[in-house]
Amino acid sequence: MAVAIAVTRERRDGETRCAVTPETVKKFVAMGATVTVEAGTGAGSSIPDDDYAAAGATVARDTKAALSGADIVLKVRGPTAQETSALKPGAVVVAMLDAYREKETVQALAGAGATAFAMEFVPRISRAQVMDALSSQANLAGYRAVIEAAYAYGKGFPMMMTAAGTVAPAKVFIMGVGVAGLQAIATARRLGAVVTATDVRPATKEQVESLGAKFLAVEDEEFKNAQTAGGYAKPMSPEYQAKQAVLTGEHIKKQDIVITTALIPGRAAPVLVSAAQVATMKPGSVLIDLAVEAGGNVEGAKAGEVVTTANGVSIVGHTNLPGRIAADASALYAKNLVAFVGLMIADGALALDLEDEILKAAAVTHGGAVVHEGVRG
Repeated sequence: MAVAIAVTRERRDGETRCAVTPETVKKFVAMGATVTVEAGTGAGSSIPDDDYAAAGATVARDTKAALSGADIVLKVRGPTAQETSALKPGAVVVAMLDAYREKETVQALAGAGATAFAMEFVPRISRAQVMDALSSQANLAGYRAVIEAAYAYGKGFPMMMTAAGTVAPAKVFIMGVGVAGLQAIATARRLGAVVTATDVRPATKEQVESLGAKFLAVEDEEFKNAQTAGGYAKPMSPEYQAKQAVLTGEHIKKQDIVITTALIPGRAAPVLVSAAQVATMKPGSVLIDLAVEAGGNVEGAKAGEVVTTANGVSIVGHTNLPGRIAADASALYAKNLVAFVGLMIADGALALDLEDEILKAAAVTHGGAVVHEGVRG
């Protein structure tokens, strides 16, 4: 019997992305699976129901009908309580679960007997690159952050020489040079800004300079050992943070736009820009905080709001930046899911191998229990 894949409409506030596109419906059908899509699933990404049907999917009228008999359920965000209660026993759920923070969702999935995989836990190894949803979405977030900064900033980005005089280029400072930060650098450079960037990981210096930006950091011994084997930033000592704060504080005073991107898995986002530093910035300056949903890198940032400080600085706390470029974000995420789900389908049947290193790393619940050590603890 063919594997039944279901995709339901996203119901989290502000979520415009979807987990499947007509292109990926065709790929699932080619694997021997059937695909059912709840009506309206692609609305936020400008994908009509008819396009799904033309690609070979069945369009269900509501959530219950979509999930009926589903072996695999694909989502962008974790399922709602209503969706979880409609799962059949042993169903597989694949989503960006935000498992460290969405504890109730995880427990509900375990209680429903679902095998749940968190796309944010896909390991960063060579064979999993095509499944790396964090990177695909962060890349778009970095791009969109610069677009949002340009919108909020009351001046132009590039140098412009006109008969009436010269317009100076914007000065943009990127704090945190992961996937989002690198794309932000590249985008700001394309728009003609003078770009500097900082990160605690020494390997990023060369990447920053290769994009035409200047690197800024206290390059001491702690800095040289500030990266985990998995490529993430380590928490830095208070002493290093103090030295870095002095350096960046002086730099921030001169910047027109600051974009912060620093996240540490399983922890609150580190504060990179204090209220005192924001107070030194020029009126009209803009800060874009990509980590606002995890507590924020900028003191005073508020999720979902644009805060204007007493000195006329805008702190932009937009959530879900990839969702502001939903069509592309959905297309990339859907391709990540095709590659991931391909690990659990063989000859058109469900073949779940939890010893596979990718599936094992991403598994959060199985057999009625929370199985991911970091989430369980």
